[in-house]
Amino acid sequence: MQGLGAAVAVFAALTLAAGVHLGDANLFLLAAGAGLCAFTTWRSAEISSFLKIFVSIFSVETVVFGAARLLEVEGLWPAALANYALPESMSLTVAIFSIIVFGLSHIPVVREMTRIADLYFDAQDRTELRLWGLPAFRVREPLIAIAMIVTLVLMSQGLVGISVRLSFIRRDYYTALQEMNAGEFWRLFLYGFTPWAFVHVVVAVIDYVLQSTLIIRWRQWLTKHYVSRWLGGRRHYAMALVGGVTDNPDQRIAEDVNRFIDGGDSGYGIYSYSILLISKLSSLVSYSIVLWDISSAFTFFEANIAIPGLLFWAALIYAAIGTVTTHLIGRPLTSLLFEKQRREADFRFSLARLREYGEQIALLRGEGAEGASLVRRFGAIVANYFAIIDLRKKLVSFTATFNQLSIIIPFVLTAPFYFAGKIKFGVMRQTADAFDNVEAALTFFVDYYVFLSDFRSVLDRLASFDAAADRADELNAAQPTERAERRDIAFDVTLALPDGRRIVEAKGLELAPGESALLTGPSGSGKSTLFRAVAGIWPYCEGRIEVPEGANVMLLPQRPYVPIGSLARAVAYPAEPEAYSRHEIAEALEAARLPGFVANLEEESNWGQRLSGGEQQRIAVARALLAKPDWLFLDEATSALDEKLEGEIYAMLRERLPQTTVVSIGHRSSLHAFHHRHISMEQEADGTFAPREAVLA
Repeated sequence: MQGLGAAVAVFAALTLAAGVHLGDANLFLLAAGAGLCAFTTWRSAEISSFLKIFVSIFSVETVVFGAARLLEVEGLWPAALANYALPESMSLTVAIFSIIVFGLSHIPVVREMTRIADLYFDAQDRTELRLWGLPAFRVREPLIAIAMIVTLVLMSQGLVGISVRLSFIRRDYYTALQEMNAGEFWRLFLYGFTPWAFVHVVVAVIDYVLQSTLIIRWRQWLTKHYVSRWLGGRRHYAMALVGGVTDNPDQRIAEDVNRFIDGGDSGYGIYSYSILLISKLSSLVSYSIVLWDISSAFTFFEANIAIPGLLFWAALIYAAIGTVTTHLIGRPLTSLLFEKQRREADFRFSLARLREYGEQIALLRGEGAEGASLVRRFGAIVANYFAIIDLRKKLVSFTATFNQLSIIIPFVLTAPFYFAGKIKFGVMRQTADAFDNVEAALTFFVDYYVFLSDFRSVLDRLASFDAAADRADELNAAQPTERAERRDIAFDVTLALPDGRRIVEAKGLELAPGESALLTGPSGSGKSTLFRAVAGIWPYCEGRIEVPEGANVMLLPQRPYVPIGSLARAVAYPAEPEAYSRHEIAEALEAARLPGFVANLEEESNWGQRLSGGEQQRIAVARALLAKPDWLFLDEATSALDEKLEGEIYAMLRERLPQTTVVSIGHRSSLHAFHHRHISMEQEADGTFAPREAVLA
């Protein structure tokens, strides 16, 4: 950015010299604008990578358009291109755009938006690219996105230019209609309007294809990022413990990422707003010049007194009134839309959970309770919906009135001059078009207020997701498990609940390899919490748990997770089924006392619903047989089996995993026979529980 800033500074110096040479005040103004643009461009090395793209575009255009302006004032502009000379203010306008982008980069809400956008534009990922049959080459993913954005911005500006050109053509053929000049009308229609309209359509189609490609690539990358951030380092578990604003992370990844980029169904996200604002600003400048020039024809009294920029000032005042009023009416909308998404997600989650636990609910005949719960949750949606309706009806009432008046105001302003014969119908029509474009650009806030509020709620949800992930990292950093050069597992740790209440004091406890142990104790004494700490997922602790370096530790919970897919995938999880031969998987199933399922290894199904609780636990045992861990912690992992089958499973584990140390949580007395040690959780005077050696029955 410093190099580009230096280039703009050189242009500013040349413009100043030309201004001194020609005595042109407009060149002094351009030199001042370019000088400030050079300063902000130089400083833009520190701003968001996403915003740097727009600063670079406008700063380059400042130099290019400014050079064309200097050629023109020095008399070096080709005579053949005289009709295509740029407006005098064009280079100053894009310089101001560059300065505005730099200024916006320091607004807190914009910084939050660009922080998320920069995740993509600062990425180091490389992807393969092939252009027009040329050999494929690898390039950084953000460079592809930057090239697309530059092209889209230039095309957006081109479309505005075409629109302005068409406004002049329409002015002339409206005048030709008024004067009954058929030859001029058809000439303008065939050789003026038609070619430019065709170019407009072609550019619009290319714009759509590029825009859609950019959006899906951006969404794909950002979705992968958030999925990785959610699942990486077991953050999903820590975020669930944090609770609060981290509700429904699935919705934030599936919906909010898309809505952040392009607005989803509403169609307005950070990309669309960026391009839309550039288009609106370009229209504002281009049509403001048209309005300002037209205003000179609107003279008052016999002295033909004209108010400079009359129509532009009328549009500006009208837009300012609409913007302020809209904001005053719609301020509460952002929080209502945020709450709407949360309640919708809660309702969807309740439906999914009902489907997941369908059997348990049916056995308990809990359909009535579930139905009442769903009605309550949907009632919350309805209440929020009517609150939004109540607010939006006020917004709609104002904006509809505002937009209807916008149609007639330019005609009301120009009609007296038209009827007085001071302007022609074509000028009146062009005035209405220019006024509409200027007013539309100035009332951007009015027209898109609801969408902006919705976008802000999306931004808040993604920001709170990131904040929760950062909090999860802090929690995970506090987890007590450490790898050490030792053979046993040693405990010197205090465990607490998320609310801060201490629950377990495990001091001086050691688990030796090859010496299986049974952990017992009353419900709520922290047995499972102790196992979670060993597994490295429980963050609420003080002290440490030393685990042998390089040891493979595996924990089987009471209710194992069974993914949807083939049975082979369910048994091999978390490894891919290809990690083991079909013979190994079948052998593990047979050893886990599930021989009847060997024939179903390739069958795709929701096995978590098809299998009974005992069968799911035996699937988990089969996973352990495949993984062959050094330490196997069983957290009531056989509680759904009868005592005979449970005994067979433990005997089988001892036989097939002779090098694995088994540590179990259980309540049955029959489990004592399969363990060397008995450790009991005993309550201390302060209410905490501590593991103590007990007599092995």
